[in-house]
Amino acid sequence: EDADRRLNDDDPDDSKDVRLTLMEEVLLLGLKDKEGYTSFWNDCISSGLRGGILIELALRGRIRLEPLSIRKKRLLERKVVLTSDVPTGDVLLDETLRHIKATESSETVQTWIELLTGETWNPFKLQYQLRNVRERIAKALVEKGILTTEKQNFLLFDMTTHPISNTTEKQRLVKKLQESMLERWVNDPHRMDRRTLALLVLAHSSDVLENVFASLADDKYDVAMNRTKDLLDMDPEVEATKARGAEMIWAVLAAFNK
Repeated sequence: EDADRRLNDDDPDDSKDVRLTLMEEVLLLGLKDKEGYTSFWNDCISSGLRGGILIELALRGRIRLEPLSIRKKRLLERKVVLTSDVPTGDVLLDETLRHIKATESSETVQTWIELLTGETWNPFKLQYQLRNVRERIAKALVEKGILTTEKQNFLLFDMTTHPISNTTEKQRLVKKLQESMLERWVNDPHRMDRRTLALLVLAHSSDVLENVFASLADDKYDVAMNRTKDLLDMDPEVEATKARGAEMIWAVLAAFNK
């Protein structure tokens, strides 16, 4: 019971206060406001969104990395284990939770990102692919009143797009991330808000970091980019040992750094 209480104290993330999931925030950062789609050249965002699902589940106390052992020390060797299968109420999170629960043998963070993205040669493992992820996240953002839905006619095909109807949420997000790297810079990832740290890692993994800092003046842009780079260049193995409750963030970074 003590452990439970400790978990909840440490874990304000599984509350109704979380307006947007990490996946929703990453997609929002990746979307062109008026056009309502992500860059056609961005091929990282799919796996970045899957990384976001794993971190979100970990922050909500549903999964964690298996404990350190003599044999399995490295983040990318440790398996993802289920700590609770209580639904979160988010379709993608809950679908992933069911997949993690259903696997016969546990898998590592890197393998889960690949399975959820559908990058697997094993036909029996294709059932773990999450389909239409971007579209489903966009729908959730439409329901939350942040995006709207339009049909766009491109030369060869019609495409459903999701322009941003309520820009305040995206502006708030961008401002929060900019401030965390500028005015509120603490120079220590373990003193950073966990969701902010996670979002920077995911924005980098999804190749949308540029969108976060693009509106800054040149000198501030350089400072923010350099600090972010320093943060992302830290050794995930070392940082994870200090990161109470944030191991999964470093494991996802390690998976993308490979």
